[in-house]
Amino acid sequence: MSPQKHAADQECFCGLGGSQHQMKLDDAIEPDSRELSGGLVFTGTSVPIRLLFEFLEDDQTMDTFLDQFPMVSRDQAQAVLGASRDMLLTAAGSEI
Repeated sequence: MSPQKHAADQECFCGLGGSQHQMKLDDAIEPDSRELSGGLVFTGTSVPIRLLFEFLEDDQTMDTFLDQFPMVSRDQAQAVLGASRDMLLTAAGSEI
């Protein structure tokens, strides 16, 4: 396998966890089937992803969030944070 192919398959969001293989965002979130507005929830749960950001904005830790919502995996939370970071950095880079 080529190094580029291997790197693309890893989906590594550096600095957000100890494992080398991070969950892909598409596997971490899904539209809330109970809402017509299509709000996003963590896959397999009814926990809105906005709650993770609210916890962090309120100076809570990811561990506190995961304790409150044990149905959300650390990998799911890390995928959301990593993708959010990557989107913001990409957007900021395109404006410079």
